[in-house]
Amino acid sequence: MLKKLMVFSLAAAAWAQDAPKMLTDQTVLAQYDRVLQLIEAGGVASPELGRAGVPLAENMRMAKESLQFLGVRNPQLHYRFMANLKAYLLVAESVPKPVNFPAMAKQQLAELRDDLLLIEAYFLKQVEQLQTDLRSPDRDNLKRYKDADATLSKPAPKNPRVVFLGDSITDFWRLNEYFPGKDFVNRGISGQITGQMLGRFYADVVRLQPAAVLVLAGTNDIARGVDPAAIQNNLSMMFDLADAHKIKVIAASILPVSDHHKPANPSWERTKQRPLWAIQEMNKWLQAQCDQRGYVYLNYYPALAAADGQMAPNLADDGLHPNPQGYRVMAPLALAAIEKSLNPPKPAARKRRLF
Repeated sequence: MLKKLMVFSLAAAAWAQDAPKMLTDQTVLAQYDRVLQLIEAGGVASPELGRAGVPLAENMRMAKESLQFLGVRNPQLHYRFMANLKAYLLVAESVPKPVNFPAMAKQQLAELRDDLLLIEAYFLKQVEQLQTDLRSPDRDNLKRYKDADATLSKPAPKNPRVVFLGDSITDFWRLNEYFPGKDFVNRGISGQITGQMLGRFYADVVRLQPAAVLVLAGTNDIARGVDPAAIQNNLSMMFDLADAHKIKVIAASILPVSDHHKPANPSWERTKQRPLWAIQEMNKWLQAQCDQRGYVYLNYYPALAAADGQMAPNLADDGLHPNPQGYRVMAPLALAAIEKSLNPPKPAARKRRLF
């Protein structure tokens, strides 16, 4: 035990020299690693504290791993880490300490209290930034493609332009690799909901003069609990704008999600936020809209789903975003839908009656 405590003590001395006075996006995860090291050290010094702190430490570890994958701009995960650290310190106060509880261990607990103050300050800063973002004059992130839109050449008559509008599933799709030689323009933005896409539809779709637009949207709305009527209203207005500017619409089904990769990362349990029944209900509405308006309905769902109705585990590494294999399944379906939309079958010629 003494040897382990000495190792932690040496690490603490090195840490103290470079300890941050204020956490930043670049240093916060390293600080979380340090917190977990200190908690492990507390378990060495006090086995009873170690046993009591196991579930709290595990919650902190999962929150930290989720932040590594999703990015540190996630106040909910920081709050989860902070709340479990607070609970651990309360447990540390209430659990009886051994008679020979080392001074070194007391110092490590004191450091944890200081760490909590740093984390609280960082969390409050994130909340303030989130509030600022919500009041942002560019709520829909029009600046993302402003320069690209301004410099995009006019479409060529022999190579029809198609704009792919969507969220991260579109944003991550390298269209030039899957559709070489095509004038397919990616206008996906990670994390967006249909209201934000509607807000930039004129700038990122209409002004680019495409022959068609492929809309893949709605999964983030479902995850955020947006009223289905609001989702449908936003999509309907996008469709109306496209119709008004004589842009053909290909409406894509919302993709299935899965919990298959939950053992690798608890945050990849996707069906809680995106229930399959909610996705399927919205897809029914999309298909009905296509039938009513004469659009092509691009149904990705059955091609991507496994027998259980969830996203096939080999097509999305995190249960939500298609991997290269997933995009390889989607690409020919998208191309067939685009060709059908741009080149509808001609009505059969009537046979002349001979008298």
